Parts: sequence; structure tokens; C-alpha cells
Amino acid sequence: MFARRDAAQERLAARRDTEAIREEARALMSEAKRREERVAQRERDVLEDQRNAQAYARALEERVASVARDEKRLIADRDRLRAEYEEKLAAVADMTPAAAREALQRHLKETAATAQARVVRAALRRAKEEADDKAREILLSAMQRQVGEVAHQGAVARIELPSEEMKGRVIGREGRNIRAFEALTGVNVVLEEGVNAVSLSSFDVERREIAAATLQALIEDGRIQPQRIETAYAKAVEEAPQRALDAALDAADAAGVQDIPAEILDVLGRLRLRSSYGQNVLAHVVETARIAAEIAREVGADVELARRAAFFHDLGKAYTGTRSGSHAALGAELAREQGESPAVVNAIAAHHDEVEHESLESVIVQIADAVSASRPGARREESEGYVERMEALEALVAKRPEVAQVFAMANGRELRVVVKPEKVRDSAVAELAHTIAEHIEKEFSFPGEIRVTVIRETRADSVAGQA
Repeated sequence: MFARRDAAQERLAARRDTEAIREEARALMSEAKRREERVAQRERDVLEDQRNAQAYARALEERVASVARDEKRLIADRDRLRAEYEEKLAAVADMTPAAAREALQRHLKETAATAQARVVRAALRRAKEEADDKAREILLSAMQRQVGEVAHQGAVARIELPSEEMKGRVIGREGRNIRAFEALTGVNVVLEEGVNAVSLSSFDVERREIAAATLQALIEDGRIQPQRIETAYAKAVEEAPQRALDAALDAADAAGVQDIPAEILDVLGRLRLRSSYGQNVLAHVVETARIAAEIAREVGADVELARRAAFFHDLGKAYTGTRSGSHAALGAELAREQGESPAVVNAIAAHHDEVEHESLESVIVQIADAVSASRPGARREESEGYVERMEALEALVAKRPEVAQVFAMANGRELRVVVKPEKVRDSAVAELAHTIAEHIEKEFSFPGEIRVTVIRETRADSVAGQA
């Protein structure tokens, strides 16, 4: 019984296994059919794509051939139309095709050049306007930073007096002190009532400077009489080089320039007594150096180079009238001899366009010089003419052999002539004054009158207590 049951179970299990195997086989067959169908479909698609690609390639080849045919036809039409155009143009203009082609090309070039020039002009105009605005801004900035007193030099020096009593000492008994002072220094002494000051008037800057130093020393000493005046005057003349050096060092400090050779310092000191159209030259170069430094700082140039070159640019004016050549050339020569850099030498030589500018700093020096000189009130042209007239008047009389010194005073209305006592007697002084006056009337053109005063002085010295 148990055997039959076991056999039945085995048969049942075998049937189940067989059924499972059959089911799996059917599934595998179904999957194989599906894959076969997909492969077949893919093959059909590939064949279709190949047919389409071949058709597209044939169509593309036909299109390329058509375009090539059209291109050839268009080129032929263009050449034909150009030939017809050239023939018609030649017929109308009476020109050959080559000449017509050349005329057309020339016309096109001229049209293009005109359009280009118009664009360039517009660009240049805009650039110039912008550059002008920037230049004005830079110059105004530099001038605003350096605004100060005008470097004008007049013909009068003013000396303050400590008291009214000192004014009486300056005049002296019956005016002897003031007469001795004027005769010795060659300047006019002007005293105003109620004003504790003395004005020293002279067109000659050096005379005026020495006279001012003399009077200042006398006022400080307090003892004023003819002999003391002579002593103070001699000392003022002796100390003039030291005053010049002090003025040069002060100017260098004010301009911010260092390491200046001794020879150039000496020349700068002489500039304190020079003027150009009434403008003091030493004050002018200090102002120019400051302006040049500000401009150089604004435009990104070498500030110290511009400052130094501007401070030295008028060195040659110290030699005006004593050496031939322009002051720019003389100043450049001095700077070169003293070992200044080529850039500084060029800036000095080029500041009046006598040579070409070789650096931006050189141009800046020229601009700064013009700014300083053109400020309102900086220069007075009539001052230069006045000095020239006074010098000419003095030179006219100084040529006479009996004349020792000549002083033009009171704006040229008075001429004081100091004669050599060994050549002119006292009895001949009046006649000589008349002769000089006639000579001036004949040789010199002037408005109004000129009073001629001839001074003859004889001195005798002796020593008491000789053995």
C-alpha cells in the first residue's frame, strides 16, 4: 500500500516537472520568435535607410550639379553684363573699358578716402576737445596750487623806519645826509610826511639793492652822517656776493631743488637783480619750478626732472648783455658744463623752441614758463622800455672823458653827473652842465625836461701824529 502511494507521488512529481519543462520550452520558443522578428525588422529598417541614403545622395549630386550649372550661367551673365556696361559706359564717356574701370576704381577710392577723412576729422576733433579740457584742468590745478604773489619787480624799494626821529637822522642837518646818500648810491630818497618809511627809487636794480642794504645798516646802527654812510656803502658793496648766495639758497629751498653746483648757485644769485619786463627773474624761476612740478605730477611725468629743469631754465639771463647768444643757449651751455643731465640741458635750450624738445618734461618746462609769465600783472612791458631809456641816457653822458659816474634819477627827469676833479675845474662845472644838457637835447629824444646836475668833489687826506 505504501509502495503504491509512493509511486503515485513520484508520477505526480514527474508530471509536474515535465509540465514545467514544457512551459519553459514554450517560453524560450516564444522569446526566440520575438527576437527573430526584431532582427528581421531591423534588417528591413537598415535596408530602408540604405535606400533612402542612396536616394538622398543621388538628389544631392543632382543639386550640386544644378548649382554648378547655375553658377557657370551666372558668371557668364555677370561677365556679359559687365562687358555690356563697360561698352555702354565707354560709349557715353568716350573712354575705353580699361580707362572706365580705372575711373570707377579711382572714384570708389576717393569716396572711401573722403568718408575715412571725415571719420578721422571727427575723431580728432573729439580727441582735441577732450585734450583741451584735460589740459585746462591740469593747468588750472597747477596754478591754483601755486597761487601767490606776482613776481613783479618795481623801481622802488621801501625801508621801514622805527620812528619819526630816525627820519630826521636820515635827512641830516640841512639835508647833508640825504644828499651824501643820493650822491654816493645814485638813487633817489623819497620821504613822505606822516609816513615812517623811506622809498629808494632807481631804475637800476643793483644800485637800489646796495642802497637798501646801506640804509638798513645805518638805521640799525643809528649813527647817520656822511662818513658813516660811506663806510656802510662800502660794506654793502663788499657783502653783495654773500647776499646773492643767500638769495640763491633761499630760492632753491622754495623751489625744492637740491644738489646745485656752486657755479650755478652763483649765477642764480645774480638773477635776484635781473628782471624781464618788470618780472624778477629769480622769483620767476621759483614759480616756474613749482608749476612744472605740479603739471608733471598731474600727467605722470618725472616730477623732479621737470622741477630742476624749470628752476634752471633762465640761467642764461645772468649773462644778458655780456655774452653773445640767446639766454636759452647760454643757460644750456652752463648746465652742460656743470654736469647736468642731457634732459635738463635740452629743456633749458628748448624752452623758446630754439631746438627740438626731446622729452615730455621739456615741454612741461615751456608750458610752466608761459604760465608764470602770462599771469595777469606778472609782466609789464613798459618797465623794460623804461630801463632801456634810462640806460641809454646814462651811456650817452658816460662816454665823455671827464665823467666818472652818471646817475639817472627821478624817472629820468634828473641826471646827476660826477666828474673827475683832475679834469674839470670848479669854474668849468656850470659850463659843463650846460654842454651836457645841449648834448642830451641833440642826441636823446624825451618828453618834458631833464635837469643836469654836475658834481665835482675834491678830497685831501692827512694823518696827525706822524713821527
